[in-house]
Amino acid sequence: MLDPFSLSISTVADTLNSNIDCGLNEREIKLRLKTYGKNEIAANQTKSRWKILFDQFKDPIIFILAIAAGLTFLFNEDLPETIAIITVILITITIGFIMELQGIRSLEALRKMGFIESTVLRDGKIKTIKASLLVPGDVLLIEAGDVVSADARLITAENLMVKEASLTGESRAVEKRVNSLPVNTVLSDRKNMVFKGTTVEQGSAKAIVVATGTNTELGKIQKMGGDVEEQRTPLEKKLNALSKWLIWLTLIFGILIVFTGYLRGLDMLLIIETAVALAVAAIPEGLPVVATIALARGMLKLSKRQVIIKKMEGVETLGATNIICTDKTGTLTEDKMQVHTLVFEDEILKEIQNNSPTQLDDVKHSQAFCALMMTSILCNNVVLNTEQLKGDSIEIALVQFAEKLHFDLNKIKENNPEKTEIPFNTSSKLMATLNKNDDGFTVYAKGAFESIVNYCDTILNDEKPQEFKNKREWLSHVSDMASQGLRVLAFAYKHQETEPKKDDLLSHLTFIGVIGFLDPAREDVKSTINVYKEAGIKVVMMTGDHPGTAKKIAEEIGLLPKNAASNCIIHGNELQFEGQASPTAHKNLLDASVFARVTPEQKLKLVTFYQENENVVGMFGDGINDIPALRKADIGIAMGIRGTQAAREAADIILKNDKFTTMELAISQGRAVFDHIRQFVVYLLSCNLAEVVSVGLAALLNLPAPLLPLQILFLNLVTDIFPALALGMGKGEVDIMKRPPRKANEPIMGRKRWASTIIYGLSITVAVVGITAYAYFSLQLSSVIINNMAFYTLVLAQLFNVFNMAESKVSFFNNEVIKNPWVWSAIALSLIITVSAYYISPISEALFLTKLTLEQIGWVVIFALGSLALSQIIKRLGGTF
Repeated sequence: MLDPFSLSISTVADTLNSNIDCGLNEREIKLRLKTYGKNEIAANQTKSRWKILFDQFKDPIIFILAIAAGLTFLFNEDLPETIAIITVILITITIGFIMELQGIRSLEALRKMGFIESTVLRDGKIKTIKASLLVPGDVLLIEAGDVVSADARLITAENLMVKEASLTGESRAVEKRVNSLPVNTVLSDRKNMVFKGTTVEQGSAKAIVVATGTNTELGKIQKMGGDVEEQRTPLEKKLNALSKWLIWLTLIFGILIVFTGYLRGLDMLLIIETAVALAVAAIPEGLPVVATIALARGMLKLSKRQVIIKKMEGVETLGATNIICTDKTGTLTEDKMQVHTLVFEDEILKEIQNNSPTQLDDVKHSQAFCALMMTSILCNNVVLNTEQLKGDSIEIALVQFAEKLHFDLNKIKENNPEKTEIPFNTSSKLMATLNKNDDGFTVYAKGAFESIVNYCDTILNDEKPQEFKNKREWLSHVSDMASQGLRVLAFAYKHQETEPKKDDLLSHLTFIGVIGFLDPAREDVKSTINVYKEAGIKVVMMTGDHPGTAKKIAEEIGLLPKNAASNCIIHGNELQFEGQASPTAHKNLLDASVFARVTPEQKLKLVTFYQENENVVGMFGDGINDIPALRKADIGIAMGIRGTQAAREAADIILKNDKFTTMELAISQGRAVFDHIRQFVVYLLSCNLAEVVSVGLAALLNLPAPLLPLQILFLNLVTDIFPALALGMGKGEVDIMKRPPRKANEPIMGRKRWASTIIYGLSITVAVVGITAYAYFSLQLSSVIINNMAFYTLVLAQLFNVFNMAESKVSFFNNEVIKNPWVWSAIALSLIITVSAYYISPISEALFLTKLTLEQIGWVVIFALGSLALSQIIKRLGGTF
């Protein structure tokens, strides 16, 4: 239906062929269910186990390993070597599959069970049905506490307040009315409509359903989120880029060996076998295994801190994030109103929620303050003596404030029984009660300032009513408070000995003062914002709320300086993006920290804008309106408790405890994981480079083969993987959250790390080729002994290579690697496995291992230590990482 908010109720009912007094009949309902379908919005389909398993094969290194396994079996018919390569593939795939499956299961555990029900009028009878069976034309009955199940045009509304924060971002409950509205009315101002997914906070209503399922505003936004292409994580991009580079390197080495061998007239089968050996040596089989385990460890560590990671690469993406976008309500704030400012007589008391009760002692016994508190307690419909206070958020705030000041609410209500009540409604915008007390009757009233002030001809000042001459001055006070984002309520009363008539309850009231309410900032957010600033991470607030409210909260949490200029807040109406914006506007967008009155589309455009300007963006969200931005962001973060199911489905990370501060640990962990990935990538590549160059040089120099294909696999599975895993188990540098975030396009392997890799790899190569040449020319040993000496030299040199991974700026004997107990355990384990391989006959035969003399072992140790000494000398002189 076209703009039902702009049509009269009778026109809407006629268009939908419905009866607002009786509702639809069963025959019509069945027809409409066939036409419109069920009132459901399909959740994102859970990733199947088979899809998760298939995705593990997409790693280019897995692909090249599979080719290597095929070539090894085809040309060498070497079953043990083929099985060894396949084992590596299966280990990597299994770990990745299990960890991603765990993330999916954690998400499924969060999904709410059961069906939502709705109350409708059908065939003239009130019925309770599954919300999924609602159809356009149904007459919906709603009351406080209900979640609205479809978009509907209001027919009647009694004191109706609806919280639409999950849809529009507006934190305050919206007052609803039934009047028709102009055609161009924006979503947040459609006061005569209720929308699917919003919550009725107060009152009751009757409405006619105009849209169900995907045709609702919620459905449209979720569809928009589904149409957004999900971003590949930075780590995925970088590892894939590195893998492709290694594949090309392998092909080049293989072609070079085949071409050289052909020119030398060598046997073609021997040439192909050597090329396969080089291919196996060039590909770091341990890289996908170690990267997967490092990410999985980070994922498990965070899960213990209430952070569910749906995809392992999300751990590292957190570490790369340099902009965090977040909504306001419930993420940066408590999502509950509190008394913030009191204004009465000549008193203006601010920041009330931060004061202790004793700090109000100077005013507690004044007549104006007492009248203000009595009105707050008695002109209030919150039900006391329940586990959880229910009712209007403002009235709950008043009750909690009175309790904080140790007022006995039950006794006050008992001593001042209510005789009459004028309930709040949208036209009068006030509420009043008549209460009996020991010396007569008192009228208490509260409501919008402009409504209350019309009934006041006196004001309480200097402990007595005086003529109310300064109404304009008070209006200025109220306007100033509203501009600061406070929700303002005015209070008045009158006392008389005889009971007034109902028509006279509001006449000749005495104005008391006003109270300003604010949804306060979470106490722990400010310190977290400061940590982010130190870490070079920019926090951006994107809210659908009032600019004044956004500014106030931003100042409280340290996002803006105190008394910041109003123009530092960018209003949604002012947003201009690339292609439309001037250079100045473009810079202002990048510099801004607070955006108010923004729509879901604008949130999405802002995230896209940051990404286009080479930023890695994390997005906090909990509502329906956050879904498109959550999907578009490099890392979407949803709230597990308060967040909507749709938001949790769209996000990459779910915070089970709903704490913004939890992300500090997550980002720290992400940075540490990336540092460790860099360390073990350098370690693995330098070891593999040594293997490739050693085999290649030996072939070119016509020396005995220092390594055989199965020996290379053994090295890659033992002396590569265990030390690399140990590097990934480190705690990370102590200053990790005081460093600036790395650039979005910064590769895993920068120029400096490639230089380090080459130096470490060539240092090991010198040791391996050196001992091969020495044993061949000087000791004149057999090719089997020479091969074994080279093999053991490479084992030790690669184990010693792990100590090169510490940064050059720290001492060799006092650094994170040396102090990492996992490193020493990995070295010990690798040596035990190597020694065991010799004594286990099937393995020693497959690896062609033979006995060495003590002298030969001595040469092995000398050459291996020489490789470490050489790399350390070059590292300290050349300043590698």
